[in-house]
Amino acid sequence: MRLINTETLELEEFYLKNAPPYAILSHTWGDEEVTSQDMAHPVSSQKKGYRKIAETCRLAQEAGFDWCWVDTCCIDKASSAELTESINSMFNWYSAAEICVVFLEDLEPSIHHASADNIIQCRWFTRGWTLQELIAPSVVRFYDSTWTLRGTKSELSKIIARHTRIPIPILLNDDSVQLCSVAGRMSWAANRETTRLEDQAYSLLGIFGVNMPLLYGEGPKAFRRLQEEIIKRDNDLTIFAWDVADWNVHGGYISQSLFAPSPAAFAKTYGVSIVLYGAPMIGSLHSHTRPHDLTSRPSSIPLELDLTISQPCRKFPRNSFTAIQCKRYFPPR
Repeated sequence: MRLINTETLELEEFYLKNAPPYAILSHTWGDEEVTSQDMAHPVSSQKKGYRKIAETCRLAQEAGFDWCWVDTCCIDKASSAELTESINSMFNWYSAAEICVVFLEDLEPSIHHASADNIIQCRWFTRGWTLQELIAPSVVRFYDSTWTLRGTKSELSKIIARHTRIPIPILLNDDSVQLCSVAGRMSWAANRETTRLEDQAYSLLGIFGVNMPLLYGEGPKAFRRLQEEIIKRDNDLTIFAWDVADWNVHGGYISQSLFAPSPAAFAKTYGVSIVLYGAPMIGSLHSHTRPHDLTSRPSSIPLELDLTISQPCRKFPRNSFTAIQCKRYFPPR
């Protein structure tokens, strides 16, 4: 990984295990961002995005750190190999940072006493890539458009959890994200957007602890590949708990696959968790089978899964149903 020397603003390469303590920037991309190639030329300081780098360096120095990381200039996006390695490593890089500086470009300084409600309405909370940037770092500080501190993740954890439906122990790094069900984690991304369709999948690699090559141009196949990688590692059946109706609401089509077509199909799966083997299922249904090996191409099985089924299957003569070994928990508001 490349880090910026906060004194000289020069780039230097490190392996993560040997990297010095560093601050990291999280932001939404805008016009005239500074690239790694730009950093070698004085003209970079004339670009709009240069101030993000300069302010991140300043804040890092004030916090006692000599190094920082900014995605726009610390990744050579002209190299597909480096881009793939960086995106597969991104969650770990944010997790290893001493502090994460979140720049909320649309939080105006005129809001002198910005409440938590003002902060969570910012565009940053709607983007796909910023999900892992919210969860992975232990210390997250939110700054407005004038780079004035407006709060921390710890201070705002309750309202962030209510808005994002991410459990507070996950937000505060008290629990591992891997303890949450696949459906629960997918629900956190259901209402987030990415500029590139493939990034709906790529931005979730760290959330699910998987690695895979990037194939920009593959479109929705990227999200299917992500799900295939997930089931190679985990027999969590909640990956099939998505809702066709939620996908249709977002302008999609009824999928014939067992896999969800996008994260939007998981909009209602927050709070869904796995039921241990032998525990009673929904309604009067019980499961007496152990989780099966999901690597045997489950997408070829003509199944439609319904979390809430409690009526006889004859009510749905043209469909086949099965119960998923999971349950839903509704946290108190």
